[in-house]
Amino acid sequence: MQDESAIVYLDNAATSFPKPEQVYQKYDEVARHCCANPGRGGHRLAQRAAQHVLNARLAVARLFNISDCARVVFTANATEAINMALFGLLQPGDEVVTTTMEHNAVARPLFALQQRGVRVIKVAADSTGRVSAAAVRDACGRATKLVVMNHCSNVTGTLQPVAEVGPWCRDNGVFFMVDAAQSAGVFAIDVQQMAIDLLAAPGHKGLFGPQGSGFLYVAPSLELQPLIYGGTGTHSSSLEQPQELPERLESGTLNTPALAALTAGVEFVTQTGVERVCRHEQALVRQLRNALAAIPQIQMFGPKQVEGAVLSFVVRQRDSAEIAFLLDHHYNIAVRPGLHCSGDAHRSIGTFPHGTVRVSPGYFNTSADIDCLSRALTEIVRGTT
Repeated sequence: MQDESAIVYLDNAATSFPKPEQVYQKYDEVARHCCANPGRGGHRLAQRAAQHVLNARLAVARLFNISDCARVVFTANATEAINMALFGLLQPGDEVVTTTMEHNAVARPLFALQQRGVRVIKVAADSTGRVSAAAVRDACGRATKLVVMNHCSNVTGTLQPVAEVGPWCRDNGVFFMVDAAQSAGVFAIDVQQMAIDLLAAPGHKGLFGPQGSGFLYVAPSLELQPLIYGGTGTHSSSLEQPQELPERLESGTLNTPALAALTAGVEFVTQTGVERVCRHEQALVRQLRNALAAIPQIQMFGPKQVEGAVLSFVVRQRDSAEIAFLLDHHYNIAVRPGLHCSGDAHRSIGTFPHGTVRVSPGYFNTSADIDCLSRALTEIVRGTT
């Protein structure tokens, strides 16, 4: 069996690992000593649990310049947040504009809504995975209710022009939704300046929280129909779902230990600085791109100037799953092969149906990790593995 402590983990676009030590400590502390039900009782443990949840709302609100933390709705992940937004807003006859670079967390709910009578317009990306703001604007018509797009591609690391699209949407009466799965905690996001009406993000990636945490920000101008109905700890005498946020969209018991740990992760990002995190991760991708450019058998995809902390490549005439298998089993290096839950994105960059090998370094990776991967790929390509 491999020594897991020796694994070079380069799959942070899926889940960041390791986490800051304070994240583990906070999760353990709350799970052991304060895991009562928040908002479901007046005793001290329930009140302490509720305070942990409130602390998480406040931390998220500060990081993303959200003026009212009650409009931060906690979810199990970004996928749940996206479904909550799309199914809560769109009705048959509505029109939504999106892009070909979306993760299935956006593409599949939209496909399901399309079967129910929602019109879906997809704006095509270029071969580097970029969608122009002008193309998004041109795709919008009088009937367009929503524009939804990711901030950073999980396949190519391409940054999309959300800071241009958002204000245009607001000026033209169109709601704007951003999937920040790959950008939250890595790039600065200001929901006010970017005119974001709906922001969905996971806790377990760039925010360094545990799996089972995520959130949806809902702008004051929006009222969503709940995705899930049930107990909220308030208005228990009525069978109607509460109207006020966050209770309207948060039925059932929240994952208190995970949210307390998410607070620790967000505080780590705040104290470290989003810009510092971004620079470090970009430097590692840049180092890798320079190393792989010297291997003729490797073809890289995405923007040549590094943006997000993702690099996709293929080894010509070799299956991506084989490359990832060899890296894992012979070199203790963890990467991800395949389509990365983003089939349309691979169609856009020309790697469908076989996909790519995706490398996604995180804040705790080092230059030595990239050297290790570069040496391993050189040996694999030469056939010495």
